[in-house]
Amino acid sequence: MSVRRRVALVAGVALVGAGLFAVSGPATAAAGPTNLPVGQYTLSADYHQFDAINSALVSTLGVAPVHTVMDNANHDRTALPSSFTLPGLSGGFRFDGPDNSDCKNYPQGITTSRDAVGTANSGNYDGHQLVLVSWYTKDACDGAQQRSRITLVDWDATYPNKYRKVLLVQPTGSATTPNFADIPIHAGGVSWYGDYLYVADTGHGMRVFDMRKILKTNTGGTADQIGRQPNGTYYAHNYAYVLPQIGTITSHTTSGTNLAWSSISLDRVSKSIVMVEYTCQSGCTSYPNRAPRAIRYPFAAGATTFAASTTASQALQLPWYKLNGVASHNGRWWYNSSGGKTLYYWTPATGSATYSWVSSGESISYWEDATNPDLLWTLQEGAGNRNVFAVNQASYDG
Repeated sequence: MSVRRRVALVAGVALVGAGLFAVSGPATAAAGPTNLPVGQYTLSADYHQFDAINSALVSTLGVAPVHTVMDNANHDRTALPSSFTLPGLSGGFRFDGPDNSDCKNYPQGITTSRDAVGTANSGNYDGHQLVLVSWYTKDACDGAQQRSRITLVDWDATYPNKYRKVLLVQPTGSATTPNFADIPIHAGGVSWYGDYLYVADTGHGMRVFDMRKILKTNTGGTADQIGRQPNGTYYAHNYAYVLPQIGTITSHTTSGTNLAWSSISLDRVSKSIVMVEYTCQSGCTSYPNRAPRAIRYPFAAGATTFAASTTASQALQLPWYKLNGVASHNGRWWYNSSGGKTLYYWTPATGSATYSWVSSGESISYWEDATNPDLLWTLQEGAGNRNVFAVNQASYDG
């Protein structure tokens, strides 16, 4: 099905909505990205890191296909506030009240079933058209990162306006006593390609998950219990489903400075994942103070996986800072600066353009559509203002 509740754009009008700054037309940027040597950036991939333990977990707990998870979706998504508007707005939603305002959990990455399967079968994966959002959890409102999860959101007129949370876990233990533990990463970006889900791990690269291996767990116990208990029961902080990591994509660079994997996005045209770094021009204590980079890594030919070793096919030095989102499609790039409340557009042939953008902006996902305009999906992380929305990409292409 096509995206629901498409919102008509009133030509030439840019209003200020909740959490949204006035949006103007594009202005040419002073400078654009410059090329870096691609040979400095490589990946090593291991998709079988946890095979033995995961086989034991599947045998012990059983698998829930995506359609079963969505049949049991237990949260209601809500409409965007009527005050939220910007040029090219196509539609979107908010999470329910508690998730919209929760100060311990923050949405970060976004991908969709259109990334996973393209436009085939109207973008349905296992019978559902889905928006997938990654989150990280703190141990207190101002606490340390404690775990991470994904949210699967139905985006199809055939199904209710529902979503379900799935905990991300790392297999532990052994094949005879399989177990799992929390994954305390920022989960700043996420890409879904085929059956595989790639989640950014800031200082290391990506963690890989298989969407065919969502496990069923016991929802009893207490909220702090995780993994196998002495009586053989498996708990997951009261989550009914967990998604275990299957492998790791490790980043390497010979440039002298390791990459900060702040966000990722899938480019279906070039069959690659692109990543970007969140850095500051100066004055930051928790982030690098240097120019950021954007790197493209191609998948193995004809596959939705990376080869054992992969060299970047494109590497860029960027003139912009505080970048929380990136997307690329058919030679075009978009960069979202949460700190600058700016969306940058760039191609090597036409140069760059800038657009005023939303506050607390996060990752971007390109949505291909065979019959309607292509879209850019993105979201805001700020508590109380978590709009997840799509805009026509043609409104932001220079």
